[in-house]
Amino acid sequence: MSGPPKDSAKRERFWEIPLHRLSKDEWEALCDGCGKCCLHKVEDEDTGDIYMTNVACKLLDLRTGQCSDYRNRRDFVPDCVRLTAKLAGRLSWLPETCAYRRLAHGQPLPEWHYLLSGDTQGVHRAGASVIGKAISETLAGPLQNHIIWPEGMAPLELETVEDEPEDQD
Repeated sequence: MSGPPKDSAKRERFWEIPLHRLSKDEWEALCDGCGKCCLHKVEDEDTGDIYMTNVACKLLDLRTGQCSDYRNRRDFVPDCVRLTAKLAGRLSWLPETCAYRRLAHGQPLPEWHYLLSGDTQGVHRAGASVIGKAISETLAGPLQNHIIWPEGMAPLELETVEDEPEDQD
């Protein structure tokens, strides 16, 4: 998402309205700018489990937690997920603090969310953003080296799939 929009008409306390009834501006305004949805994920092919990494999309500005080209992001990152009201309730990898996820599940916004606190930096102060915790995919190397293992879980042995060598004629 793009973070707090600058100037747009939004209904008072619009975040209490069902997600599917929000205007585009209201929908976009729910984003707190944590940047966590822009982190790469790794899926275990055997179990389907999804593990987060600390590797950010090349478009994520790691100083602000905002997409550097939100409007055109899909031109550069074709598999960038377009979050919808339906997906917000289904994507298990969305962070617990995500406004879209919380509202889709009938939970309130976190108290530090800028719509409640008026502080657009609250997400960073609360430690709920990727600021200072992520590396760009342009620098990271193999994703399996950056998996954030769930607490209490030992890192799994990962099979590295290498590209087939090209014919040397």
